[in-house]
This record gives sequence, structure tokens and C-alpha cells, in this order.
Amino acid sequence: MANLETSYMGIDLKSPLVVGACSLTANMKAIKKIEEAGAGALVIKSLFEEEIQLEKYKMEEDIEMYDDWHAEMTDIFPEMEHSGPEEHLMWVKKTKEEAGIPVIASLNAVNHDTWVEWAKRLEETGVDGLELNFFSTPTNFDENAKKIEDDQINALRDVKKAVKIPVSVKLSHFYTNPLELIKRMADTGVDGFVLFNRMFHPSFDIEKEDLSYPFNLSQPNDHRLPMRFVGMLHGNTKGSLCASNGVHKAEDAVEVLLAGADVFQVVSTLYQNSINVIEDLNSGISDWMDRKGYRGIADFRGKLSAKNTGGKSAYRRAQYVKMLLHADEYVKRPKLI
Repeated sequence: MANLETSYMGIDLKSPLVVGACSLTANMKAIKKIEEAGAGALVIKSLFEEEIQLEKYKMEEDIEMYDDWHAEMTDIFPEMEHSGPEEHLMWVKKTKEEAGIPVIASLNAVNHDTWVEWAKRLEETGVDGLELNFFSTPTNFDENAKKIEDDQINALRDVKKAVKIPVSVKLSHFYTNPLELIKRMADTGVDGFVLFNRMFHPSFDIEKEDLSYPFNLSQPNDHRLPMRFVGMLHGNTKGSLCASNGVHKAEDAVEVLLAGADVFQVVSTLYQNSINVIEDLNSGISDWMDRKGYRGIADFRGKLSAKNTGGKSAYRRAQYVKMLLHADEYVKRPKLI
């Protein structure tokens, strides 16, 4: 029987399947099911900058509310009930203590000081690793791309200096050249790259004429974008590679592993098919390996990467041109009206 054991950021996993940060990893009952189903690791639901800043604001508001109380008041101590990020730290610690698989914390910050301070505080919970979500929505017309990237790299460098646990970065694909950015980030000593973060975008309710925020899950074939970049990065960069977004079935998982991923993250398929789909994904990978005669993941990881295939057209512009010029070979011709 095939051996699914692998390593991610130096952390030994029994399976390359990692459950990404989501509401399921903020629920102990679900976490136990995730573990029992055979996941290699899980990423705790993210702690966001907005939660941290809101807590600070509420704390200041509570304290200042009592500024005008005079000395004759019977009780001058504010009754503060806000927990927020502190409660999150307690939850991460509890998860690490009770889970039988590696636990990775997730931080989605903005300010430099927040990145460093809360990376250290999350490390203190005992987690096995830390995932940093570098997601920026530019709103300043005068801020150039280099400054945004430099700020992220500086934050990453200082986090790496501040903590001893492995650190990965989860990136969006909205960079002019993700390969160059990843190369610069690799020079900081970061331990892994998660490609890519799934973006959520606002929509409009045209009847109410108001904003709407749909919860959009990934779709089959969405894994092809991370697969392309994983395939170009395999053997050409330091750090582990994690394919994230659009892995719904075992065939998708095998594809990203063939491209060179050390692990892959799943979330949407768990919501669509239940946590039990983890068993199907693992058994599907194992069955394929047995059929092909592979004993371990390392036997075929990166076999179809750009480096190991001589940079085939699948990774180049030539693939795009070929698809357009010879569309009839790939797509059934529509009926003419």
C-alpha cells in the first residue's frame, strides 16, 4: 500500500492533505473529525488585524468611559468583558493541546508591529507553525507596487527573526511577477509558500440597491492556477510549496503533487461534500500510486514540473496561443444559429 507521508516546512505529516483556515478549524468537534478522517495537518481560522485593533479600541473606550468618575464613587474599576484576540490565543492553545495532528496558526495583519507582536504571541501557544496571509487591497492611488511588496518582505523578515517555529506565507496571485516576489521572500529564510489565497469580493443586491457579500466557494479546475506556479517554482526556490484553491478530488491532488507541491490545502470541498471527503482524497491518491507503482510521494513529486519537463508549453505563453489557435481540437464547436 502506498505511503502518503510527507514533510511540510520541516514538519512531518502522515498525509499531504492540509485543511486550510476556515470555520471548521474553529470548532473542536469538527477538528476531531478532520483528524479521524486522515488529514495531515490543519490551519486554525485566521486572526485578523481588524479583530486586534477593534479590541484595542474597545479597551480604550472602556477605560476612558470612567475618566470623569470622582473619588467618592463606590467602584472605579471598569467592567470589561471583551476578549477577542486573547480568546483566540486560548483557542489556538487548546486546539494544539487536544489535536493529534500538527496545528498551524494563521495571522492576517496589516501593520508591521502587529505582524511581529502577534506572531510571537501565537508561537507561545505551542503551535507547530505559522501561516502569514499577505493580502493587500490598494486604495491609495499614489502608493506604488514596490512599496507594498517591500513592506510585506520587511514584515516577513522581522517575523522570521522574532519566532523560531516554521513560517509560511499565503499569497494572492495579484502580483505583476509572483515568481520574483517569492524569490525575494525566500531570501528572508521563510519556510513555505501557500499558493494561492482565495479572494472574496463584494457584490450588489440590485433589488435592494445595496452591498452584498456572497460566500463563494472554489470550483473544479481552480487548482490549475496554483498548479502552474507550483510547477514553475519546484526546484527553483527555497521552502516548501503548498497548492491551495480548487482541490476537490483525488485527481486534482495528484496533479498538484506532480507539479511539485509538498502538500495541498482543502476547504471548499469539505463544505460541499462533508469532512469525510478527506478519506476519499487520501484513498484516491493511494490507489493512483499503487496503480502507478509509486511507494511514496517523493517518487513522483515534481515529475511534471517545468524544471523536470524542460519547461513544456503548459507553463509558457505558447500554451495560451495553442489553445486559441486550435480551439476546435479542445472544445466542441457550438451550433450556428
